[in-house]
Amino acid sequence: MLSVGGLFVALPEPLVPGPNWLLLAIIFGLSVPAMITHRIGRHTIDRVLGYLISSVVTLALIWSLGELIAGLPDKRESAVQLLRSALALWVSNILVFAAWYWRLDAGGSHERSRRGRHVEGAFLFPQMNMPGQSRVWMPGFVDYLHLAFNTSTAFSPTDVAPLTRWAKMLMMVQSIISLGTIVILAGRAVNIL
Repeated sequence: MLSVGGLFVALPEPLVPGPNWLLLAIIFGLSVPAMITHRIGRHTIDRVLGYLISSVVTLALIWSLGELIAGLPDKRESAVQLLRSALALWVSNILVFAAWYWRLDAGGSHERSRRGRHVEGAFLFPQMNMPGQSRVWMPGFVDYLHLAFNTSTAFSPTDVAPLTRWAKMLMMVQSIISLGTIVILAGRAVNIL
Protein backbone atom coordinates (compact mmCIF):
# COMPACT_ATOMS: atom_id res chain seq x y z
CA MET A 1 0.00 0.00 0.00
CA LEU A 2 2.92 2.33 0.66
CA SER A 3 4.01 1.77 -2.95
CA VAL A 4 0.58 2.87 -4.15
CA GLY A 5 0.85 5.96 -1.94
CA GLY A 6 4.22 6.69 -3.55
CA LEU A 7 2.70 6.37 -7.02
CA PHE A 8 -0.02 8.83 -6.04
CA VAL A 9 2.65 11.32 -4.93
CA ALA A 10 3.97 11.18 -8.51
CA LEU A 11 0.57 11.93 -10.08
CA PRO A 12 -0.27 15.50 -11.18
CA GLU A 13 -2.14 17.53 -8.49
CA PRO A 14 -5.54 17.58 -10.26
CA LEU A 15 -5.66 13.78 -10.33
CA VAL A 16 -5.21 13.26 -6.60
CA PRO A 17 -7.95 13.83 -4.03
CA GLY A 18 -6.33 16.47 -1.86
CA PRO A 19 -2.60 17.21 -1.74
CA ASN A 20 -0.29 14.64 -3.37
CA TRP A 21 1.08 13.48 -0.02
CA LEU A 22 -2.32 12.97 1.66
CA LEU A 23 -2.95 9.37 0.55
CA LEU A 24 0.57 8.33 1.54
CA ALA A 25 0.08 9.95 4.96
CA ILE A 26 -3.27 8.18 5.46
CA ILE A 27 -1.76 4.83 4.47
CA PHE A 28 1.19 5.33 6.79
CA GLY A 29 -1.06 6.58 9.60
CA LEU A 30 -3.25 3.47 9.37
CA SER A 31 -0.38 1.03 8.74
CA VAL A 32 1.42 1.80 11.99
CA PRO A 33 -1.49 0.78 14.25
CA ALA A 34 -2.19 -2.19 11.94
CA MET A 35 1.36 -3.46 12.39
CA ILE A 36 1.23 -2.88 16.15
CA THR A 37 -2.07 -4.73 16.54
CA HIS A 38 -0.74 -7.58 14.41
CA ARG A 39 2.38 -7.91 16.57
CA ILE A 40 0.41 -7.97 19.83
CA GLY A 41 -2.01 -10.57 18.47
CA ARG A 42 -5.10 -8.38 17.98
CA HIS A 43 -5.78 -9.82 14.54
CA THR A 44 -9.40 -8.66 14.28
CA ILE A 45 -8.37 -5.01 14.66
CA ASP A 46 -5.45 -5.60 12.31
CA ARG A 47 -7.82 -7.07 9.71
CA VAL A 48 -10.27 -4.15 10.01
CA LEU A 49 -7.45 -1.62 9.62
CA GLY A 50 -6.20 -3.55 6.57
CA TYR A 51 -9.66 -3.43 5.00
CA LEU A 52 -9.86 0.28 5.76
CA ILE A 53 -6.49 0.96 4.10
CA SER A 54 -7.45 -1.07 1.04
CA SER A 55 -10.84 0.67 0.82
CA VAL A 56 -9.32 4.16 1.02
CA VAL A 57 -6.74 3.33 -1.64
CA THR A 58 -9.36 1.73 -3.91
CA LEU A 59 -11.60 4.80 -3.67
CA ALA A 60 -8.64 7.08 -4.40
CA LEU A 61 -7.75 4.95 -7.43
CA ILE A 62 -11.28 5.09 -8.82
CA TRP A 63 -11.50 8.84 -8.12
CA SER A 64 -8.17 9.52 -9.88
CA LEU A 65 -9.15 7.45 -12.89
CA GLY A 66 -12.46 9.33 -13.09
CA GLU A 67 -10.64 12.68 -12.93
CA LEU A 68 -8.23 11.60 -15.65
CA ILE A 69 -11.06 10.47 -17.92
CA ALA A 70 -13.06 13.65 -17.18
CA GLY A 71 -10.05 15.74 -18.21
CA LEU A 72 -9.60 14.02 -21.57
CA PRO A 73 -11.95 16.26 -23.61
CA ASP A 74 -10.35 19.41 -22.15
CA LYS A 75 -6.84 18.04 -22.79
CA ARG A 76 -5.78 19.06 -19.26
CA GLU A 77 -2.73 16.81 -19.34
CA SER A 78 0.05 16.68 -21.90
CA ALA A 79 0.57 13.40 -23.75
CA VAL A 80 3.60 12.53 -21.61
CA GLN A 81 1.75 13.33 -18.36
CA LEU A 82 -1.23 11.32 -19.58
CA LEU A 83 0.91 8.27 -20.34
CA ARG A 84 2.78 8.58 -17.03
CA SER A 85 -0.49 8.97 -15.11
CA ALA A 86 -2.08 6.03 -16.92
CA LEU A 87 0.92 3.84 -16.13
CA ALA A 88 0.91 4.88 -12.46
CA LEU A 89 -2.82 4.14 -12.16
CA TRP A 90 -2.43 0.80 -13.95
CA VAL A 91 0.37 -0.31 -11.60
CA SER A 92 -1.67 0.97 -8.63
CA ASN A 93 -4.62 -1.09 -9.85
CA ILE A 94 -2.49 -4.24 -9.83
CA LEU A 95 -1.12 -3.59 -6.34
CA VAL A 96 -4.49 -2.62 -4.85
CA PHE A 97 -6.31 -5.69 -6.12
CA ALA A 98 -3.43 -8.03 -5.26
CA ALA A 99 -3.81 -6.75 -1.70
CA TRP A 100 -7.59 -7.30 -1.80
CA TYR A 101 -7.23 -10.87 -3.04
CA TRP A 102 -4.52 -11.59 -0.46
CA ARG A 103 -6.62 -10.09 2.37
CA LEU A 104 -9.91 -11.80 1.46
CA ASP A 105 -9.04 -15.24 0.13
CA ALA A 106 -9.65 -18.03 2.66
CA GLY A 107 -9.96 -15.60 5.57
CA GLY A 108 -6.76 -13.68 4.85
CA SER A 109 -3.11 -14.46 5.36
CA HIS A 110 -3.38 -14.91 9.13
CA GLU A 111 -6.17 -17.49 8.86
CA ARG A 112 -4.36 -19.33 6.07
CA SER A 113 -1.16 -19.54 8.11
CA ARG A 114 -3.08 -20.73 11.20
CA ARG A 115 -4.52 -23.64 9.23
CA GLY A 116 -1.13 -24.41 7.69
CA ARG A 117 -2.64 -25.19 4.31
CA HIS A 118 -4.93 -23.73 1.69
CA VAL A 119 -7.94 -25.94 1.12
CA GLU A 120 -10.99 -23.71 0.88
CA GLY A 121 -10.62 -20.38 -0.78
CA ALA A 122 -12.10 -18.08 -3.38
CA PHE A 123 -9.41 -19.00 -5.91
CA LEU A 124 -8.26 -22.35 -7.26
CA PHE A 125 -4.51 -22.24 -7.77
CA PRO A 126 -2.90 -24.95 -9.96
CA GLN A 127 -0.77 -26.11 -7.02
CA MET A 128 -3.96 -27.06 -5.16
CA ASN A 129 -4.56 -29.84 -7.72
CA MET A 130 -1.04 -31.25 -7.69
CA PRO A 131 -0.67 -34.60 -5.92
CA GLY A 132 0.91 -34.13 -2.51
CA GLN A 133 1.02 -30.31 -2.78
CA SER A 134 -2.58 -29.63 -1.76
CA ARG A 135 -1.77 -30.46 1.86
CA VAL A 136 1.32 -28.30 2.23
CA TRP A 137 1.05 -25.51 -0.34
CA MET A 138 -0.26 -22.04 0.59
CA PRO A 139 -0.46 -19.00 -1.67
CA GLY A 140 1.66 -16.00 -0.74
CA PHE A 141 1.37 -12.37 -1.77
CA VAL A 142 3.31 -13.00 -5.01
CA ASP A 143 0.65 -15.52 -6.08
CA TYR A 144 -2.06 -12.87 -5.64
CA LEU A 145 0.15 -10.27 -7.35
CA HIS A 146 0.45 -12.65 -10.32
CA LEU A 147 -3.33 -13.06 -10.37
CA ALA A 148 -3.85 -9.28 -10.24
CA PHE A 149 -1.26 -8.66 -12.97
CA ASN A 150 -2.91 -11.19 -15.28
CA THR A 151 -6.35 -9.76 -14.56
CA SER A 152 -5.13 -6.25 -15.41
CA THR A 153 -3.27 -7.37 -18.52
CA ALA A 154 -5.50 -10.05 -20.03
CA PHE A 155 -8.74 -8.88 -18.34
CA SER A 156 -9.16 -12.45 -17.11
CA PRO A 157 -7.41 -15.00 -14.93
CA THR A 158 -4.90 -17.16 -16.74
CA ASP A 159 -4.10 -20.09 -14.47
CA VAL A 160 -6.04 -19.21 -11.31
CA ALA A 161 -9.78 -19.82 -11.37
CA PRO A 162 -12.13 -17.66 -9.28
CA LEU A 163 -14.56 -19.90 -7.38
CA THR A 164 -16.79 -17.48 -5.46
CA ARG A 165 -19.09 -14.73 -6.62
CA TRP A 166 -17.22 -12.05 -4.66
CA ALA A 167 -13.94 -13.07 -6.31
CA LYS A 168 -15.52 -12.91 -9.75
CA MET A 169 -17.05 -9.49 -9.02
CA LEU A 170 -13.78 -8.12 -7.65
CA MET A 171 -11.94 -9.36 -10.73
CA MET A 172 -14.56 -7.67 -12.92
CA VAL A 173 -14.06 -4.36 -11.12
CA GLN A 174 -10.29 -4.68 -11.54
CA SER A 175 -10.69 -5.44 -15.25
CA ILE A 176 -12.98 -2.45 -15.76
CA ILE A 177 -10.47 -0.14 -14.07
CA SER A 178 -7.65 -1.62 -16.13
CA LEU A 179 -9.65 -1.38 -19.34
CA GLY A 180 -10.42 2.27 -18.61
CA THR A 181 -6.77 2.97 -17.91
CA ILE A 182 -5.20 1.11 -20.80
CA VAL A 183 -7.67 1.54 -23.63
CA ILE A 184 -9.17 4.96 -23.01
CA LEU A 185 -6.24 6.84 -21.49
CA ALA A 186 -3.29 5.26 -23.26
CA GLY A 187 -5.20 5.30 -26.56
CA ARG A 188 -5.92 9.01 -26.14
CA ALA A 189 -2.30 9.75 -25.22
CA VAL A 190 -1.01 7.93 -28.31
CA ASN A 191 -3.52 9.84 -30.42
CA ILE A 192 -2.21 13.14 -28.97
CA LEU A 193 1.40 12.19 -29.76
